[in-house]
Amino acid sequence: MKVRSITLHRVGMPLVRPFETSFGRESARDVLLVHLETDTGDGWGECVAGSTPGYSSEYVDGCAHVIEHHLAPRLFAADDVVASELGHLFSGVVGHRMAKAALEAAVLDAELRASGVSFARYLGAVRSEVDCGVSVGISTSIDELLDEVQGYVDAGYLRIKLKIKPGWDLEPVRRVRELIGADAALQVDANTAYVRGDIPHLKQLDASNLLLIEQPFDEEDIASHIALAGAIETPVCLDESLVSVGVTIDAIERGATSVVNIKPGRVGGYLPAVAIHDACVERGVPVWCGGMLETGIGRSMNVALAALPGFTLPGDTSASDRYYREDLTEPFVLSNGRLAVPTGPGSGVTVRTDLVRELALMPPRVVTR
Repeated sequence: MKVRSITLHRVGMPLVRPFETSFGRESARDVLLVHLETDTGDGWGECVAGSTPGYSSEYVDGCAHVIEHHLAPRLFAADDVVASELGHLFSGVVGHRMAKAALEAAVLDAELRASGVSFARYLGAVRSEVDCGVSVGISTSIDELLDEVQGYVDAGYLRIKLKIKPGWDLEPVRRVRELIGADAALQVDANTAYVRGDIPHLKQLDASNLLLIEQPFDEEDIASHIALAGAIETPVCLDESLVSVGVTIDAIERGATSVVNIKPGRVGGYLPAVAIHDACVERGVPVWCGGMLETGIGRSMNVALAALPGFTLPGDTSASDRYYREDLTEPFVLSNGRLAVPTGPGSGVTVRTDLVRELALMPPRVVTR
């Protein structure tokens, strides 16, 4: 497959409600889309980077620059572009996993559409639908939080994830546990908001019978996660810390995590994500698919990934209307707490190019040889 052009689209996607974590508050997404045209067809990818380097060192402007000036030239120079070889092709560019993941998704989409194979089949999916959880941001009050959670329970979501931070943890979690009942799946995500001295405080979350606590400490602070895992009953799950299969194996073997959140954008793409999945399956570690407020383009691929056998916990693959009034593809609709895995070639969805144009933040940038 030869790449003829790469078009970078910047789209502003208003959220149906503001989404707050310990990193900050968002009311809209600045989405970078990659449209790849090849001699055999086209494909789309979505970059999960934020508009600022607050969650990650990567951000939208930086990803667009890296794609245009450092990754695209390598694609254009290749005699035959194959998704499975992109790791080697991009090896001369250190890091920038979110930028690489966006291009990998577009290459995979084009490659699989041309061959008539779905993402799910290519990645190794074993289910036709996936269990869905929902991520609930930090609210302005506990009453507001409870109303939001009740709405998601009524909608049928099979797991609730609460964002927490110092000052917004024990009481909100306790009240939600009371609301949804003792047996409902509940977990928390701290997004690196705590320090090791908070371990005695975090231990109090054991009383809420949680599925897991996700990434309470800085992503580079593996030692504190090991200490926490030894001090509490709640399983510790890593997210931001896990950027590769090697780092994931090391964290598991050192006892820093007993559950793994896999985000393709964070690890450099869907093929590295599958490698992490396989390593976790070999070690008996459950995994789930994290979310980055993706549109239907990224969501379709995440749903396919979440249908692999090791994804035994509900992920953040929520329905389209959890985040957007209108999606960039046909909407993903929750049914009995699950989403159907697309079966069409490539991502299996159709990009609404009219909406991409309507929501454009700037003219598209076409990159050619």
